Amino acid sequence: MGDIEIRRSARRKRTVRAYRDGDTTIVLMPANLPRAVEEEHVRTLVARLERREQRVRPGDDELLERAAVLSRKWLGGEAVPASVRWVTTMEKRWGSCTSDDRTIRLSHRLQGMPTYVVDYVLLHELAHLIEPNHGARFWALVDAHPDATKAKGFLEGVSWQQR
Repeated sequence: MGDIEIRRSARRKRTVRAYRDGDTTIVLMPANLPRAVEEEHVRTLVARLERREQRVRPGDDELLERAAVLSRKWLGGEAVPASVRWVTTMEKRWGSCTSDDRTIRLSHRLQGMPTYVVDYVLLHELAHLIEPNHGARFWALVDAHPDATKAKGFLEGVSWQQR
């Protein structure tokens, strides 16, 4: 879950709010809230965040299923990965594909991003199972997806912001 940071404010009168900032959960609350009420709010809000994140962060099995759907729809079913999984060791790239063993890895940094962005990166890696290099044939496969340009722009913006 990561760390929890509680920020109290005298200006905040009634509302309590929580959000994620990287691995830290930030909880905003009124300065005069009693400790027992604070603990209950923290428990409730963290649980709510985790439920929401589970909805937008598919597991490895769901990634493999999504890869099959994308392959059928955009690659004629030609790309069949042996596995697709999230990894936490990838900080500079969004995804990678090993053609020899047909494995695809997606950076955990994609979790929580819009579905079309995750789909684009997954399709990009699937295309490597057909065309290992970034040649014209490769880009023709990837750019067939209608949200390819939008997803590339989104990822460029995130990369620029993180530098």
